[in-house]
Amino acid sequence: MEPLQRNNISDNLESDKIVIKKISVNKFILLSIITFGLYELWWVYKSWCFFQYKDNSNIMPAVRTIFSVFYLIPLFMKIIRLSKKYEYNKDYYSGLLFVGYFIICLLARLPDPYFLISFFSFIFFIPPVKALNFAMENCDKFHVKEQKSFNVRQIFLLIIGGSLWVFLIIGLFVSNKSEKMHTITIEFKVK
Repeated sequence: MEPLQRNNISDNLESDKIVIKKISVNKFILLSIITFGLYELWWVYKSWCFFQYKDNSNIMPAVRTIFSVFYLIPLFMKIIRLSKKYEYNKDYYSGLLFVGYFIICLLARLPDPYFLISFFSFIFFIPPVKALNFAMENCDKFHVKEQKSFNVRQIFLLIIGGSLWVFLIIGLFVSNKSEKMHTITIEFKVK
């Protein structure tokens, strides 16, 4: 989701609408993986910003993002309620998505290479991402555009995140080889 902007078209009936760019599920997944799950927090922040503007409320999206352990279920519930208002035909259970997300994040504590399972935390965001995209498209206040390509910040994240993934994978292979070499050395000395 990109920042909210006023539509510059003055002769159009939709001139009062705010232009908002939605991100596809595939881009969300890619950015979540490449940023080691940090993009999910950005999406949570941008979702709260959307609701802040839509409802003209005084919520603090940054605080709700920082304390998302307390605010993720309410966000997911708010998204599904809004999407159902526009006749969204799918459903999800906010509590179950949160519990699944929480458990998979705890799996980051597993030893190498099993901690990599935690990078699949994006799975629990897919239903809310789809529902929010649907709701934004049908909301009267907004003119939604699909983000066709990556913006500069996202390209930066792809480059940095891709580099970190390369180092992580190399590190996993190097540490596995050194552990095997250490085991062989110990066995040789014992005999």
